[in-house]
Amino acid sequence: MRLRRPVVSVYTVPTDAPEADGTLSWDSTTMVIAEVSAGDATGTGWTYGPAAVGDFLHEQLSPLVEGRSALDIPALHDAMCRSVRNTGRPGIAAAAISALDIALWDLKARLLELPLAQLLGVAHETVPVYGSGGFTTYHDTHLAAQLNGWVHGQHIPRVKIKIGEGWGRAVTRDLARVRAARHVIGVDAELYVDANGAYTRKQAVRVGHALAEHGVGWFEEPVSSDDLTGLRLVRDAVVCDVTAGEYGYDLPYFARMIAAGAVDCLQIDATRCGGLTEFLRAAALAQAHGLEVSAHCAPHAHAAAAASLPNIRHLEWFHDHVRIEDMFFDGALDPTGGEVRPVCGIGHGLTLRTEEVEQYRVA
Repeated sequence: MRLRRPVVSVYTVPTDAPEADGTLSWDSTTMVIAEVSAGDATGTGWTYGPAAVGDFLHEQLSPLVEGRSALDIPALHDAMCRSVRNTGRPGIAAAAISALDIALWDLKARLLELPLAQLLGVAHETVPVYGSGGFTTYHDTHLAAQLNGWVHGQHIPRVKIKIGEGWGRAVTRDLARVRAARHVIGVDAELYVDANGAYTRKQAVRVGHALAEHGVGWFEEPVSSDDLTGLRLVRDAVVCDVTAGEYGYDLPYFARMIAAGAVDCLQIDATRCGGLTEFLRAAALAQAHGLEVSAHCAPHAHAAAAASLPNIRHLEWFHDHVRIEDMFFDGALDPTGGEVRPVCGIGHGLTLRTEEVEQYRVA
């Protein structure tokens, strides 16, 4: 079964409110979609990034895979990775590879008329999720409404908010928001925070001690994820689990992070690291070192593969991406009760609503 040339489309969706974390602000999200066909089946994959990802995918990767076997995903993945040697893999190239690789796995499952989770092999029928948002731009009422919706509305027993506002220059407000979040969700729900690398090392340790007083169990990127020594220092000094890994664009990145003892739980993003092929490899690497993994953002891209992992901790139910994926696809998952069940339907179970989302298309 030979692949036809992939079709690429790019969409930009405004956020539903101004958003920011500790080190970045934004008012829209761009989604790059790859559709690849063989026989009577079409697979769909996507990533989040600039429109340039779509250009790269169309110009460099689409001609590369055309005419090759649709079932030989390891060979296709290796060819794509080898082709970007001079371009450089991290960033745009890795995102493009990721979108196409996700589409190839969806296509293979559809050709075999299997749910993707079944094709990969199911380790868990359900995957836990955590509500993720709580942007630093949210006022107290907005934050409370979002947290209430997750914990008391959808009964998701774990949630995450952003801290580190202004590159760590608003610690008093950070901690006030943590206190407010704990008040809203109650004592039984798990509370996580994400600093997006905003703090210095000693500052992160001080904040980590304060977070423990509010029962925070997850401290994501307390310092830059590039500072592996700093992550290890913070990890050794605080009670919270220290986590990072979302900016891993290849397997050696995760190997270095694990070898440094930098994290308690490894985050992996299939829409950045090289698709589901590399996602599964990184998870296996983590398991060999006694670590659990958490799937970062793009929940519907990860759900089926996450169900195949013995060492999955949970899946990030990220506000922006959930909103977009609910808009763009039929077959979206329901997180009510704090978990999703990605074992039904053929492929990843999603169908792109091409006509309905045309208004957001930019390329």
